[in-house]
Amino acid sequence: MAASASAERAEGGRGRGRLATALLLLPTGSWYFFLLVVPVAILLVFSLGERAPEGGYAAGLTLENYANLSTRSTAFINTIWMAAGGTALCLLVGYPLAYYLATRAGSKKTVLLVLVIVPFWTSFLIRTYAWLTILGNTGIPSLLEGLGLGKIVLLNTPLAVMIGIVYNYLPLMVFPLFVSLERLDKRLLEASKDLGAGRWQTFRQVTLPLTLPGVLSGVILVFIPIMGEYLIPALLGGGKVFFVGNALFDMYLQSRNWPFGSAAAIGLILVVLLAVALYLWLGSRGRGGRDMSLL
Repeated sequence: MAASASAERAEGGRGRGRLATALLLLPTGSWYFFLLVVPVAILLVFSLGERAPEGGYAAGLTLENYANLSTRSTAFINTIWMAAGGTALCLLVGYPLAYYLATRAGSKKTVLLVLVIVPFWTSFLIRTYAWLTILGNTGIPSLLEGLGLGKIVLLNTPLAVMIGIVYNYLPLMVFPLFVSLERLDKRLLEASKDLGAGRWQTFRQVTLPLTLPGVLSGVILVFIPIMGEYLIPALLGGGKVFFVGNALFDMYLQSRNWPFGSAAAIGLILVVLLAVALYLWLGSRGRGGRDMSLL
């Protein structure tokens, strides 16, 4: 009898625990359902439809929009290689900066970290607009022409877009790298040097492998938002450097081909999910199968 009552109390406690957990998860679950699952479901439905005669969406069930995605291959190719190149440049610039902040900055560390954060206090639009002046005819090209290097055009080129990408997304690479380098056990570096390894060997065999969580986190934090970028190529590329975001703008607001735009958006989502899956796979393979993610 007592055992039965005890089991009932335990079952009741587990039931109350499950109810409390469900109530705690309800706000977040509702948020994700209505702002992530529902919009993606709407995109999927639209992508299977047809363009209405006056533009917009007309009900249908066809895969023609996906079959026509090859006509927008230039936008996808530009987006992927610019996102990959921008991420690589952010890593090449951000790793030495994060290494200096974590190991060499000393008492200046806080001030330098604030300087890295300060651009985030300014509007993304304003920061990008500033590069219009810097890269425009009255900016760097005028200075280079004054030095006798001839007339150089920077604005409305892939280089201008890449500069804007690296400038705007560099802090997202620096922060996880800095955290990873801060967590690094310095005694391991000293042990490596005591065993006769040089600075490059120590970096390659100790520092870099142990900071791969920061590298992977920084790469994914930078790559994903660049894939969805619209503003930088629109302003600094001048319509000559076309991203998927620019193509979506045209399809939704100019040609009003919502089904085709939805198919392109689903294609972009799949590419991003592939990148996330690769990130998780690389993270799970690191350090004996343990998760290396800092996210």
